[in-house]
Amino acid sequence: MDEPIVIDGLTLHPELQFLLDLRAKRNAPPLPTLSVEEIRAVTLREAVVAAGVPTPVGAVTDLVVAGAVGPLRARLYVPPSNWSGLLVFFHGGGFVFGDVDSHDGTCRLLCAGGEFAVLSVEYRLAPEDPFPACVDDAWTAWRWVLANASSLPGAPADLRIGVGGDSAGGLLSAVVCQLAARTGVVPPALQLLIYPAISRGVDSRSMQLFADGFFLTRVEIDFFESCLLRGIEDDPSDFRGHPLAGDLSGLAPAIVVTGGFDPLRDGGEDYAAALQAAGTPATLRRYDSLIHGFINMIGFSPACRAATEEIARETAALFAAQLRTPA
Repeated sequence: MDEPIVIDGLTLHPELQFLLDLRAKRNAPPLPTLSVEEIRAVTLREAVVAAGVPTPVGAVTDLVVAGAVGPLRARLYVPPSNWSGLLVFFHGGGFVFGDVDSHDGTCRLLCAGGEFAVLSVEYRLAPEDPFPACVDDAWTAWRWVLANASSLPGAPADLRIGVGGDSAGGLLSAVVCQLAARTGVVPPALQLLIYPAISRGVDSRSMQLFADGFFLTRVEIDFFESCLLRGIEDDPSDFRGHPLAGDLSGLAPAIVVTGGFDPLRDGGEDYAAALQAAGTPATLRRYDSLIHGFINMIGFSPACRAATEEIARETAALFAAQLRTPA
């Protein structure tokens, strides 16, 4: 066994050190050297393998929801018991890859572990559909869910609806919360932001420390950013791409999850601190020994599975707190 990897006072979990060693020995070509179609195929295969055996839930239903320019593929997971919370989930993937299949294992575990329903929603991807297509789709999908949630199979009368996602989906979730607060649309009951891509272009300490060798690399982040913008000039004052630039007061209560060995760690933690400073309830949960993408590694790593189950339970507890609060 190699010596433990210790950086910034944190020790990488042995399971993930072993996984990263295996990936390095495979010597697979870097994602930016592949075509977009190849990237999507490779990452989907990896996600399915890393998710392991599907976690049983009460029922799974494929459906479509409205997007900004057309229907979006979606998948509803419901627990076997009665449920009163629904999490609208937007997947990660650098805004370039990912879909309901890549996050099937994750959504199943969130549903089973928290005993709430999960509606996983796709959105248009870059570079074919650059910014702000993903935001427009997420926002339209949110409003569709508000209008149609009561017709979802098994939906209770006292349903509370939250929003969440990982990485790119975490940013979309944060933006949906800000848009709802500023437009008078019914806001989410909660926001679950799992290693959100809040400060993609910021040269933070974590971006420097974990720029290479810890699953998500700085080269990949820059590549995804170029696909997302595709010739569009980035505007740091536009909260739709940079949520820290927005008004963070009066937003839905948040759970912000980060990994100790994630280049996006500091951006997520800065956002949690900014939410708190603005008076928005926010709980920060850092998993010191884990890396970016850990909620997709639940079949390989018991530590990743345990962390994802804990996130599900904490989300369930926040749903329960909202249910005790009059709408």
